[in-house]
Amino acid sequence: MIRKSTVTAQMVAFRNGDEKISGMLALPGGAHRHPAIIAIHEWWGLTDWVKGQATRLAANGCVVLAVDLYRGEVAANPAQARKLKSALPAERTNQDLKAAFHYLAMRPDVDEKRIGSIGWSMGGAFALQLAIHEPQLSACVVNYGTLPTDPVDIKQIKAPVLGNFGALDRGIPPAEVRAFERVMKSLNKSVDIKIYIGAGHAFQNPDDQRDYRPEDSADSWQRILAFFAQAMGTDVSM
Repeated sequence: MIRKSTVTAQMVAFRNGDEKISGMLALPGGAHRHPAIIAIHEWWGLTDWVKGQATRLAANGCVVLAVDLYRGEVAANPAQARKLKSALPAERTNQDLKAAFHYLAMRPDVDEKRIGSIGWSMGGAFALQLAIHEPQLSACVVNYGTLPTDPVDIKQIKAPVLGNFGALDRGIPPAEVRAFERVMKSLNKSVDIKIYIGAGHAFQNPDDQRDYRPEDSADSWQRILAFFAQAMGTDVSM
């Protein structure tokens, strides 16, 4: 296997029209052009855990941009997180993520034909929305995010999709996950779904003391690395 890259990280800014957007950019070592990933946070905001996930992905050979959709705010409790999420304009967010895609595509260290998305919970839903609205997206990972139900929207997804969900997730029940999977397959879309028995929502995040499941988190991480390796040619070393 290829040895993991040495990662450097920095805060960067880019624009969506008149709007200034920031994010953490994690860069792998090496002078060649890399695949890239847009990482999209949960309703908490751009937390240290999301930044850590971006760094882990970068260590496997990707340029990773963890976008700050909340313009610098991070929730300290569920009530604040709910308020921030409810105030987030969906159209502006979709445009922010398209701007992130084009920011990465213009970088000289990025292969513009190999740009994917990944998100968790709220961010997982937006990762799929980017797949709907950005036809050049190369791969999409949804971790327990709300799924589209309109076949017209699903038909627009060109990127292969990987999904990781919990069987006990009351917000995204398995029946809804399987319904999305069936529509994707009926349209001859590439989709790989795993529903973890006994897992609830946010099972990958150790900050969620109620739902975190270390074994399922580790298994889903390996699925993510293998998926990006197949879809975009990243390194799958541990």
